[in-house]
Amino acid sequence: MNNVKDRKQLLIRRLILLLVDSISVIVAFYGALALYFNGPIESRFIQGSLPLAMILLVISLGLFAVLKLYTSLWQFASVSELMNIVIATAMSTVVNVIICEAFGFSPPESTYFIYFMVVTMIVGGTRFGYRFLRLYASRHHLFGRTDEHNTRVMVIGAGSAGEKILRETLVSKSLNKDIVCFIDDDPNKLGRTIHGIPVVGNSYSIVENVQKYKIDEIFVALPSIEDKRVSEILNICKETKCKLKRLPGMYQFISGEIILNKLKDVEIQDLLGRDPIKVNLDEIMSYVTDRVVMITGGGGSIGSELCRQIAERNPRQLIIVDVYENNAYDIQLELKEKYPKLALETLIASVRDANKVDALFEEYHPDIVYHAAAHKHVPLMEDAPHEAIKNNVFGTLNVVKACDKYHAKKFILISTDKAVNPTNIMGASKRLCEMIVQTYDKLSRTEYVAVRFGNVLGSNGSVIPLFKKQIAHGGPVTVTHPDIIRFFMTIPEAVSLVLQAGAYAKGGEIFVLDMGEPVKIVDMARNLIKLSGYEPDVDIKIEFTGLRPGEKLYEEMLMKEEGMKTTPNKLIHIGKPIEIDTENFFNELNDLYAIAYDEDSDMRAAVKHIVPTYHYEETKHGVRRKMKEKKEETESEAVYS
Repeated sequence: MNNVKDRKQLLIRRLILLLVDSISVIVAFYGALALYFNGPIESRFIQGSLPLAMILLVISLGLFAVLKLYTSLWQFASVSELMNIVIATAMSTVVNVIICEAFGFSPPESTYFIYFMVVTMIVGGTRFGYRFLRLYASRHHLFGRTDEHNTRVMVIGAGSAGEKILRETLVSKSLNKDIVCFIDDDPNKLGRTIHGIPVVGNSYSIVENVQKYKIDEIFVALPSIEDKRVSEILNICKETKCKLKRLPGMYQFISGEIILNKLKDVEIQDLLGRDPIKVNLDEIMSYVTDRVVMITGGGGSIGSELCRQIAERNPRQLIIVDVYENNAYDIQLELKEKYPKLALETLIASVRDANKVDALFEEYHPDIVYHAAAHKHVPLMEDAPHEAIKNNVFGTLNVVKACDKYHAKKFILISTDKAVNPTNIMGASKRLCEMIVQTYDKLSRTEYVAVRFGNVLGSNGSVIPLFKKQIAHGGPVTVTHPDIIRFFMTIPEAVSLVLQAGAYAKGGEIFVLDMGEPVKIVDMARNLIKLSGYEPDVDIKIEFTGLRPGEKLYEEMLMKEEGMKTTPNKLIHIGKPIEIDTENFFNELNDLYAIAYDEDSDMRAAVKHIVPTYHYEETKHGVRRKMKEKKEETESEAVYS
């Protein structure tokens, strides 16, 4: 119903414009003659010119339509619309000359210039007059907007993006936002105004001007500024308690385009204080084109983003393998809708099932395998160490063996910084996976590599969603330790690293991203509280709960003995493979397999035997096992006494 009403209103507006333009052309045509004669027009001119005026009118309206004078949104009219008007009226004037000369009707030449001036003034005046009236009405709240309910907004960035945001708030009936000042670091803009709104200071005066102008909300309109500088500005803004929104990056301004919907809430990743890793995927992604690509754990945070990126690069076939059907179903629907011609297979299977994995490889013969399937939650795995080893280690081994058997070209393992000097079973299991990868690379024609991540912002189970949920419930926000630090990266950064590792892979490498300085978790909690408009430890409390079993105060990205070398992408480094006794390693894996399926065994001690850098504290599981052994010994002694 609303669409029909909107179309009717649009048709009425265009008919009104056609009528106004028709009057404009006729008035300009005869007005030019009247001005020339400085009074009444001679009757012979009127009688002879009427058919010509009608022809001129029809052709002029056609020219106006071609130059989009009836489709532009005139509330956003600017220089480009003015240029279209001048070109249209100039062409109408040329048509006027041609018609008059062709039909032998020759008014004085000066009337042509007068015609151009008059038609331009009337056609342009009606349109820009409409915009002026809308702006005036908006400024004086003639559309029902009142100052009482309006949000007071500061815009950071007095450039084209900031100006367009201001224009949209001025002409919109429903935004209820008043932009009251601009901030810009360009000294040439300070003290000047944009549509009457002053540029009041630079980024270092944000807090002061928020208080001075009683700002409720800040729009950061800096689409072309480097992320590191934007992060510095956002870190200043978060001290103000104002709600923050920002433009995510460079974008194209199109006439009439609504740009406020491009503003997004500022997220914690915007405050990381470093530029994101930049990878030209178009240059490196040819290796997946026309290949059969399999992604295990393809429904997870990293796996699903890999699916999206690879689907764009025209693989011959994309195979998603995941044990969780809901995740797999979601990414399947998304890809089918966006890439209807993609040869897509979504398979529900567990990498722990060696026979199933073998059957999948036998049927599909993947060329490239991204292995993202894993148990990753540290506290849960500390309570279930056997499951961590079954899934992470032997699930990986099943896929690695299948790659070798069916001659896959590349295998890329998703690993973690927790694999370095691990203090938890999850990290130790991933270190074992890296050892499997490096060992098999020596034995197989398949290129096996691993990619090591820090913590991924926005991934399933990451700390940010937890903090947001706690803030939404009024707190407290829980942090394990005031000094705990972590490296962080975004999902796009993580995926770009994986994809680039596939391009760089020669076999046996562990790829590591230089993620800059680590971040204190408590600082992230405070920043997120501030971004939500609250004051830490006043509005929302922060509580320290103590380190969980297996949790480090800090993570490392490379083991000391690995060394490190750079790649063409200076932010991506390669760890040197560690020498491993292949025969002994496989024998130890066989023993570990038996231990993994013996629920009473000391799994941590067995893993420690293979991964000497693994250090752990006795857990309740290990204590229970020792108590059971002691009880069995006591009972045995009682039998023989």
